[in-house]
Amino acid sequence: MDFKDYLREQGELHPAMEPQDAVKMAYQAAFGAEHLLADVEKAREYLIQELERVPADARIPLVEDISEDMCRVNLAAWKAKGLPSDWLLKIFVLSAGGWKDSDDVFAAYLKQADEAVSGGWLDFTYDEWNAYIKEYMRDGVRAVHHSEGYRQAEKPAYRLAARCFVRILPVLEKAAALGTSARPSVIAIDGRAASGKTTMAGQLRLILGGSIIRMDDFFLPPELRTEERFSQPGGNVHYERFAEEVLPHIRDSREFTYRRFDCSSMDFDQKPVKVSAGHWRIVEGSYSHHPQLGDYADLRIFSDVDPETQMERIIVRNGHEMAEVFRSRWIPLEEEYFRTVNIAEKADMKV
Repeated sequence: MDFKDYLREQGELHPAMEPQDAVKMAYQAAFGAEHLLADVEKAREYLIQELERVPADARIPLVEDISEDMCRVNLAAWKAKGLPSDWLLKIFVLSAGGWKDSDDVFAAYLKQADEAVSGGWLDFTYDEWNAYIKEYMRDGVRAVHHSEGYRQAEKPAYRLAARCFVRILPVLEKAAALGTSARPSVIAIDGRAASGKTTMAGQLRLILGGSIIRMDDFFLPPELRTEERFSQPGGNVHYERFAEEVLPHIRDSREFTYRRFDCSSMDFDQKPVKVSAGHWRIVEGSYSHHPQLGDYADLRIFSDVDPETQMERIIVRNGHEMAEVFRSRWIPLEEEYFRTVNIAEKADMKV
């Protein structure tokens, strides 16, 4: 979708949109919200105050896209789902920086907005648009507030977020439903190669805190790499060592360590992996739902991807030569494991 398509969607959702609101949307889509984060503690206080004022409303969509990269997360829907304010603040902060060529992007978005208005896609005239743009440009590119008419009619209350975080919002809902307890909560992310398991785990760690335990650290040592072992569904992971080094400690909030097997050297690293003390433990990687590990996780997620996208990502990540190894060997082993053990069907959710 082009920006003008997102603008048209917003115009349909919020018919009180005026030229000023279209410019605001273009600015948000191009620059994000970094200008609002000079003081994170004040941003936290303001978010808490606004959430207290906004009535919870499950009818409002949680997310409204405003470009291919950015969206608005509605506070009324966030509140209705009972999600912690601090999680939204972290998403907001993480989405604020790192924008490139924003001036050029903003100019391109304004051009598309001009096309949308001239095409009659929005409920204001081209003369009104031109008059506002002329006034806006006189003082230079800058952030603007919503128009008074928009505020009165639409009552906007949201935070900007990068769309890359949208995929984990259902996971955060499930995580919030777990509640709090003295023992750590465990999230296990299994799924297809190149489906975004590592990215998801990293995002969850940034928002929830805690540590990531990677199944890649439990590749089989040479002595276990037999045809008999590989013939077992999920046999190409060292689940015995995971059971010995991780499972006895994963429910203990204290720090612990485990050994990491390095496939490049075909040996264990000299330095063990440290799992910090804390409430959240995230186990990431294929075979993290292996039946030999038992029912150790509070939340089991299956990360999915279509075959075409999967191979495209593997080629970008690993190159053509290794992609062929994945296609001919590792992916068939994964698929046999998924199919034989019903991994996707037994997961709490598929993402």
